Amino acid sequence: MSSVPKDVQEVFSSYPDHARQRLLEIRQLIFNCASADETIGELTETLKWGEPAYLTEKTGSGSTIRLGFKDNQPDTVAIYFNCQTTIIKQIQQRFDGLFDCVNNRAVLIPAKDSLPEKELSECINFSLKYHINKKARSAGLL
Repeated sequence: MSSVPKDVQEVFSSYPDHARQRLLEIRQLIFNCASADETIGELTETLKWGEPAYLTEKTGSGSTIRLGFKDNQPDTVAIYFNCQTTIIKQIQQRFDGLFDCVNNRAVLIPAKDSLPEKELSECINFSLKYHINKKARSAGLL
């Protein structure tokens, strides 16, 4: 696993144990998806709006993924996607009710239940390859 930048590690450390563990699992899935597909390339891990964020800066293949936890939703963590994309719509169409989606912005994941890794990896790929797939859809290839 890639080493966590100090500022990002500080944010992870501020979360309750159950949320931190779940978010680190999701972080690992993000890096696994990126390393499994050379079109995604190396990720940039940084903070956006004070939360861990993952960008495809080098290849421009995808849209930013951000991870978060809110005290007012202590049993879930969130994976945020760019609300100007169709990523949440794709997730809803593909997984019909499997994920708790919030508007066109986020997927809420239970912090303590088993993690649907295969399905969640597909969601992550939707984002990390969003721009590549958007061009292919426009060209009628998808």
